Amino acid sequence: MSRKKNILWAPWRVKYVTESDDMDCIFCEKPQQEKDKENYIIHREKNCYALLNIYPYNNGHTMVAPYMHSGDITEIPEKVFCEMMGLVQRLTGRIRKKMGAHGFNIGINQGRPAGAGFDGHIHVHIVPRWDGDTNFMPVQSGVKVIPESLDSAYKKLSF
Repeated sequence: MSRKKNILWAPWRVKYVTESDDMDCIFCEKPQQEKDKENYIIHREKNCYALLNIYPYNNGHTMVAPYMHSGDITEIPEKVFCEMMGLVQRLTGRIRKKMGAHGFNIGINQGRPAGAGFDGHIHVHIVPRWDGDTNFMPVQSGVKVIPESLDSAYKKLSF
């Protein structure tokens, strides 16, 4: 039995896929633009900030990044790293409270072999998870359903 393949068109991602090595650092550019709502920056601190991932694995998928440009966690000063982890902690609590998340995947991908899409700038991913948030769509059709818009998540999580 031949299986029909469905195609999900996402032309806005072509620049990310084909030019990622030539792109400027989004983690340096976005906070300098002073367009927090348009860039989905939900919170700023002295040395770091939090923003929504515009290519989320789940709704509420956020990232915390230092303003300092470095792809190596060992180069981040301890006070900056502590501020980042404090923001990760507060943001995790906020996502639990505002979105009702049951669990989280939290991590840092350092270097392209480790899965870092932007390997030149360290950032922490916070991916909310819910009991039963897996379903047949990714398994049967390779499609992930994100049930909430970025604008709605921005309104819930900004502080």
